Formats: sequence, C-alpha cells, structure tokens
Amino acid sequence: MSERIYIGVAWPYAEGSLHIGNIAGANLPADIFARYHRAKGNEVLMVSGSDQHGTPITLKAEQAGKTPNEIIDFYQAEFIEVWKKLGITWDFYTGTHTENHTKVAQDIFLKLLEKGYLYKDTVAQMYCPKCQRFLPDRYVEGKCPLCGAEGARGDQCDACGKPLNATELKDPYCRICKTTPALKNSEHFFLKLSAFQERLEKWAEEQKQWRPNVYGFTHRYLKEGLRDRAITRDIEWGVPVPVKGFENKRLYVWFEAVIGYLSASKEWAEKSGDKDKWKPFWEPGVKSYYFLAKDNIPFHTLIWPAMLMGYEGLALPHDVPANEFLTIEGKKISRSRNWAVYVPDYLSRYDPDPLRYILSINMPETNDSDFSWREFVRRNNDELVATYGNLVNRVLTFTYRNYDGKVPESGALDDADKKIVADADICLEKVGESIAKCYFKQAIQAAMALAAQANRYLDEKAPWKKIKEDKQAAATSLYTAINVISRLKTMLCPFLPFSSQKVHEYLGFDGKVEDAGWKPQPVPAGQKLKEPKPLFTKLDEKIIEEETKRIGT
Repeated sequence: MSERIYIGVAWPYAEGSLHIGNIAGANLPADIFARYHRAKGNEVLMVSGSDQHGTPITLKAEQAGKTPNEIIDFYQAEFIEVWKKLGITWDFYTGTHTENHTKVAQDIFLKLLEKGYLYKDTVAQMYCPKCQRFLPDRYVEGKCPLCGAEGARGDQCDACGKPLNATELKDPYCRICKTTPALKNSEHFFLKLSAFQERLEKWAEEQKQWRPNVYGFTHRYLKEGLRDRAITRDIEWGVPVPVKGFENKRLYVWFEAVIGYLSASKEWAEKSGDKDKWKPFWEPGVKSYYFLAKDNIPFHTLIWPAMLMGYEGLALPHDVPANEFLTIEGKKISRSRNWAVYVPDYLSRYDPDPLRYILSINMPETNDSDFSWREFVRRNNDELVATYGNLVNRVLTFTYRNYDGKVPESGALDDADKKIVADADICLEKVGESIAKCYFKQAIQAAMALAAQANRYLDEKAPWKKIKEDKQAAATSLYTAINVISRLKTMLCPFLPFSSQKVHEYLGFDGKVEDAGWKPQPVPAGQKLKEPKPLFTKLDEKIIEEETKRIGT
C-alpha cells in the first residue's frame, strides 16, 4: 500500500551562490529520499524555495549597489539552474518574496495573535543617530568581546566563529556610516514559546525515530527552558506586520521562513489547478520529513512545531534528519573568507554524479565530515571508475561485441551465479530500508559493496577467457552479471541519477529508470542492448593542486 510523504527542505539565502555544504547538509539527502519514495510508488511532495528576506539580502544589495529585488532575482535563477544540472527533483521550488507567502505568513501570525500566543514588549536595540534607523545585528560591527578580532558582526565573529549579540561588541559602529550607535527602545511582537514547553516536551519525548543528535539537541533546549522570542524587527525588507502601528516593521525572517513549507505547498496546489491539493500532505498523521543542517534543528523541532500546535490542524514533523557540517580541507566553510567550493563553479568543469557520489558516501549524518579534492579524485577514480564503472563497461562492452549486441541466452545457473543474484536482491531491499530510515551513507556503501562483489564474481568466471572454450558458459556468467547490473542501476538511481539512466538505456530499456520501480528489473535474453560508453571520466591527479588553490582566492 502506498504512503503519502511530505518533504520540506531548508531554504537557502538568496544572497550568494550555493556551495557544497548546502548540498550535503539538506538538498542531496532530501533528493535521494524523494527519488526512492517515488520509485516505491509513494505519493511525494518535496518543496523548498529561496529565503529572500532578512539582512543578508539587504547587505548584499547595498554592497552591490542594487535593489534587494535584483539580488533575489539573480540568485533565484542561478539556484534553479543548479538544481537542474545537479539533478535535484523538486515538486515545487519558490521563494519567500511572493504574495502567496506573505498571505500565508500573515495568516499564521494573526491566528497565533488571536489565540494569545503573541504579545507586545519593548526591547532596547542599537540605533544609528546619523542614519536615523534601528540597526539589525549584521549592520553593527566592532571588536569581538571573546577573541578581540576587529570587524566582528553583531550576530557572529567570523574570526572565532562564536555567536554574539550586537550589544556585546566592544567599540561598536554602524556598518553603513561608522557612527557609534546608541540603545533605543522599540516595541515588538514576541512568540510565547514558553506556553508550549510541556506540550513540546511530551511530543519530543515520543519521537524515537529522530537521530541521536536531533533528539539530544532538542532535549537540551527543553531542559534549559524555552524563552519567548521576538518575531518582528525594524527593517523595511520582508513580510509586513499586519497590525496597525507596525507598518514600518517586518516579520523576523526566522519566524516567517519556516512558514515557507506551508506557503510553498499551497502555491504548488494553486498552480496545479487544484487549490486544495496541498491538504492531504498536511493532515495530522501524514509523515513529514524536514531536511536541514544541524544549526537549524531548534527551528524545526521546537519553534515550527510550536507554531503548528498554536495554529492547530496541521501535521507536526515526523522526522528531522538533520546533518552535521561539511568542512573543506579541514576548515569550516566560510563565505566571507571565500572558503568554499561553489556548485556553479564545480558544474562548469565536472559532471554532477561524482559530486553526488562523494557527498553521499561521505555524508555528515552523525559527525562532521570533510571534503578534499584529493579524496574527490581518489573516490572518483578508484570507486566510480574502477569499481562500478568498470563493472558496467566491461560486461556490456564484451557482451555487445560478442553476442550480436543482445543479452545472451543463459544456461543452467550454478551456485555462484545463484548467489550473486540472490545477494543483489537482498542488497536492493536493504538499500531501500536504509534510505527509508535516512541512513544514506549506509545505503550507498551497501550498493558499492555489491558492485565490488560482482567484479570478484566476474574475475572468477572470466567470460573473456571462457568464451574461447565454452561460449555458453561465458554467456551464462554475462547474463547473470547483466541482471546484477540492472539491480545496481535501480539502487544507485537515487544517488547517481544521470549514470543510472545511461545504464538503464544501455540495458535496452525505454523510459526513465525510476519508472521501473523499486524492484528487480530482469533483463531478458535476446533484449537488444544499446552500445555502451564509459560511465565516468578518470580524473588527472594534477587537478588536486589546481582546485585546492582556487579555495579561498
């Protein structure tokens, strides 16, 4: 019986190109998960969009001498192009700067206000007397109180990586005019998170399917006691606060961005021609999964669930398979220092599947993991090319040349033949189970282990030698290997969609590989093969030094 699966994916800020940390943290695991469930025949809705509000956007616009709209339009187009080239299969991808999102965000705000979960309070904020405006945290700079570095921002010090409050900075100044800001009171709305403490404790305790890092992180926050949080700010860019007297304030981006999961679902339904189509994916009891990096855990296991509880009638998150961080060459990714591998730059020189492969088999599921160009080249050459690619190429090329471009007739299978096929069937089932539990690294490791096992099987059978003395025996081992390869292309499809589609076609199948379903797809004797070509390109080791030098420059 099919299931209904909702997948929400963290929204990247539309103020800079996507880097591989974004992909490893949220986008790739979500796509693997969605592709698997679609192949299983489940009804899937995977949505996300660009986070187009907040101070990173306005800062980027001021630095570039452009409007915020020009910035978000540029990066929205770039993101969509990246998703297409990388094979990220959204059901719908949108942004927060839409009329639909504003309408949905304001609806949730007003419903929470009506139910008494929002209240007004006055807070002291940094104010620039020269610019005559309140300064969001990122508009305040100064000396870090912890490490003493100059140029620390009001939200974080890039030198030591510690989060800060603007009021903690030493010798603070306005980023725009360099004037020393003063503290000035401003009235804002607060979300009464404290009112949800007991309900969230009870609910979170029941989520045994969560990863240990997610479960532990959430319960640490709950143990400390939830604090009410301001959900509006003094800024001109964002979703307007729908209350008289607050015309010059906007909803805080952390509050309205998570509402994007719901607004994107509604926009998808509206554009499909059925405005109620989103509702079955948001009914209580539907399994909803949220993919993100660990710094976003509390927003998805505490704040968003609290908002949903307050609004009532919508499904709470079933699982939040948050990944740890990806580092590059042993260092934390930093846009400000340009310490990153940007995906558009990568795709200008290399194929998508090798990147999807290394980020999958090295996915930071339970611990931070590291990307290095040396490891990228090694895994590409030793695993994709020499193990999986070599298996496919030597079997299909030899068969194509010696059996009239068709799958040969099989003789009686011996124990070794039966075992490799049985192991492939078991592996397909185990890979599916691992993906369903969001153990993606475990899943692709199992598939690659089967590819290595199939190579050993071929080495023992040696059909290229056997064909000279017993063409039927050679045909049997090739027939067997071809059917193992067919299972491999199915289990690797969520991870390596482009090369899996090629294998699907080389085996003589029409249509899309995922349409064949998550089950063994036998390749019958006599089926015409398509002339195969190498799946992957061996990389010259000289690119290690070349690419490493690009980082940080």
